[in-house]
Amino acid sequence: MSWRGNGFSMNTKEAIMAFSQSEKIKAGLIWAAQTLEISQGVSEEERRGSEKMITALLHMIGHEISLARRLAPHDTWQAVEPPIQKALTMIQSGVGLEAVTHLSKALSSVTNIGQQSMSLLKQEGLL
Repeated sequence: MSWRGNGFSMNTKEAIMAFSQSEKIKAGLIWAAQTLEISQGVSEEERRGSEKMITALLHMIGHEISLARRLAPHDTWQAVEPPIQKALTMIQSGVGLEAVTHLSKALSSVTNIGQQSMSLLKQEGLL
């Protein structure tokens, strides 16, 4: 079955993949944001080390988004990448805490994809 609504369409297989990927990406974004907040309370050297780890995590999330775009095409995936790129720029500029706002925007877009795919899966009786 195919579903259309709110400016997007997907079939059941795509909805399953979108839901799965959105949950994985949401978890990564939450971890990154939480770690950025925690890293503000440590020494400068530890903060730099934690920001390197967060940068690596955000790059892995970027790969997951690319995979999601191929497996479950959805226009909203394109809206997820720019805030993550802005967050990476903030981290590299030494203002990591300000990156949390951008990660929250990305999280909102991913949540939207997850909710839309979950709606389809519920309609199909798969959730």
